[in-house]
Amino acid sequence: MSEWLVLTIVMAAACAVVLVVTVLSQRRPRGTAAPVGLDEREAPETPDVLEYMVMMVGVVYAIVLGLAIAGVWEARGAAQDAVRTEAQALHEVTQRAQVYPADFRDQLRTDIDTYVSEVVEAEWPRMVDHEELSPRGTELLAAVRSDIAEREPKNELEAQAYQPMLDQVATAEDARNARAAGAGETLPGIVWFGLISGAVVTVGLIFTMQIGRSFRELLLAALFSALIAFLLFLVWDFDAPFGRSGSESADAFRQLFPTATGAGTGTG
Repeated sequence: MSEWLVLTIVMAAACAVVLVVTVLSQRRPRGTAAPVGLDEREAPETPDVLEYMVMMVGVVYAIVLGLAIAGVWEARGAAQDAVRTEAQALHEVTQRAQVYPADFRDQLRTDIDTYVSEVVEAEWPRMVDHEELSPRGTELLAAVRSDIAEREPKNELEAQAYQPMLDQVATAEDARNARAAGAGETLPGIVWFGLISGAVVTVGLIFTMQIGRSFRELLLAALFSALIAFLLFLVWDFDAPFGRSGSESADAFRQLFPTATGAGTGTG
């Protein structure tokens, strides 16, 4: 199901629940007259202490919700940094391999392209769905390291490029490990329990303020509930550091290795 469709359903459901409850709570049984001397447009005055409590609950929930959004946003940023670091390190290896003979250079680039293709096409869906990396990806990256480590430099230029290439492979391995550590969801279940419970309480406080059935009041109630639903959806969507579909989080590999990932092919 599309994330936009999920967002639309959640916001519409939140608005519908609030509006239905508001309308039903204001209905009087058929045949019941309004109290004598009481204007139908007048609502009982809300106690000051109740207004204060409603305000404080709203402020506290806003702070908690803001911290949750900041947390998942930071985790997503760190995950994307790890992806860019890994892709850039492997790209740097291919550039430094220019000083090596053509046969070794081609073999190294082939092994790197094979690893990148495995990461984007096979490992990424597994990481998004099962929060783990593939053993084959680990083996292919180890093969890249072996290509470099097992070949003794033949001249000064190769000797100068040898250690930096190994360092870049080590950087890619560290970034891969960071990617594995960030594959899971950021927020624990207890936090989600607090966010959802807080949303229910915050929206429920609308009915303690003696909200009426006028168009303005119903519109504000619907917008408020839709806003809460949207913010919760935002937290849920960002809670997956590499996205719910993973379609865009591997763009760094596609940009630096278009041939390996198929991004450079197509009909012109």
